[in-house]
Amino acid sequence: MRLDAAVADAVKRLSHISDSARLDADILLCQTIDMPRSYLFAHPEDELDELALSRFEHLLQRRIDGEPMAYIIGSREFWSRELLVSPATLVPRPETELLVELALQEIPDDAQWQILDLGTGSGAIAISIAGERPLCNITATDISAEALAIARENVRHANLANVTCLQGEWTAPVAGRSFHVIVANPPYVRSGDEALALLRHEPRIALVAGEDGLDDLRILAIESIPILSTDGWLMLEHGADQQSDVASILMAASWTEIACHNDIAGNPRVTVARRSGK
Repeated sequence: MRLDAAVADAVKRLSHISDSARLDADILLCQTIDMPRSYLFAHPEDELDELALSRFEHLLQRRIDGEPMAYIIGSREFWSRELLVSPATLVPRPETELLVELALQEIPDDAQWQILDLGTGSGAIAISIAGERPLCNITATDISAEALAIARENVRHANLANVTCLQGEWTAPVAGRSFHVIVANPPYVRSGDEALALLRHEPRIALVAGEDGLDDLRILAIESIPILSTDGWLMLEHGADQQSDVASILMAASWTEIACHNDIAGNPRVTVARRSGK
């Protein structure tokens, strides 16, 4: 089968499950033949042998079954870095870059601060902040050993000496320490949310947080208090419809200067708060 025919057939089969069927088809075929995308445009007449066609069909079927492209190719771009991902980690989303932006707004360029990323997953947030603020020390925690293995590999690939990954539940690995900024993209999906069917390939432990999706946000609102320095910032990603609930949770825990920021789609996505007068 010619390359252009293989792409055309794949686009047709992917169109009902992907908004970027042509791009997906091109990337999967490039992975199959280990060539850049430009090669497909320059050599559409090249033929796929039976072995290559079989490999392409395997990758294509995984995508048709709903598996995220990031898991199939093993990486995802975030904050202009190509990061390794696996089914042990969430696929980093563009809206999560807002969390990085807000943190960088509060951390001076020459700061030598202690920053904490709770539930780091692939390490996307920690690595992004570390790269922009090389004098800061970033600690990244996660309960999943498998996720931390991916995070550590991403730290190694990024050649960053200012990121430390620790295993444990939320703040347990850093008890007794003090941080200037705490960031987190915790689970916030409701246990009965229909969207979980579309997210079935991603780790449930990193998605679901009780019946109302707020269980982990409640924990972080309390556990962050003793480890945040005076006038330090807590920054939490949450669902687009959880803005008011998160604000109420933070107010009940005596946080101040609570403000919600919209993501690139205009949805309420990250709430920040300050712990003053400690």
